[in-house]
Amino acid sequence: MTTLLVVGGSGFIGRSVCRFAVRDGHEVRSVSRSGRPDVDEAWTDEVSWTSADLFRPNAWRDRLDGVDAVVHAVGTLTEAATDGVTFERVNGDAAVIAALEAERAGVDAFVFLSATAKPPGVRAAYLTAKRRAETAIADLDLDTVVLRPGPVYGEGQPHVPAVVDRVLRFVASARPIASRLGESRPLSVDTVARATYRAALNPDERLLDVGDIRDLAG
Repeated sequence: MTTLLVVGGSGFIGRSVCRFAVRDGHEVRSVSRSGRPDVDEAWTDEVSWTSADLFRPNAWRDRLDGVDAVVHAVGTLTEAATDGVTFERVNGDAAVIAALEAERAGVDAFVFLSATAKPPGVRAAYLTAKRRAETAIADLDLDTVVLRPGPVYGEGQPHVPAVVDRVLRFVASARPIASRLGESRPLSVDTVARATYRAALNPDERLLDVGDIRDLAG
């Protein structure tokens, strides 16, 4: 049995990572700003939820005790600078802090959910911050895996309007269109979460692009 800590486990992709891990009988912990998600499903009772400020690791550092792998599933598509929510902090600094804490705790593997490109209309800093984090964690003393999905769709997607989510579902189901999009091909939240979860259990690859994510998810 693996002990898994999902940073951002109450979020869109993080919830599904937790669900897959619980289903397979692993010990699952989550640290996020909101703590336990508002999800009425039995698997949520099997996760140890912690609400904490990710930028104050002394508030959640103990959650790393005995952990085998950390999944970092924190990110934002929108900014609120007055609240400290910027791409540089949330998409970049948060991952670096979590990885450094994981290294210090002797964790074996760290899986970082990055992105293949910035969404239309979003500042370039969205992707720059993620690439900076990728570089910063690459040489740490633990197995690091970076996933770079394109657009992610699915029930409860909080970052895009419902109509956009439906368009992404259609594009993903239309194989001729999806194949032409290459690395910008939309993926379902279950596909991305399943690949993320499996990468945490077997961190053999360093960088997974859209094709790799689809293959690993099966």
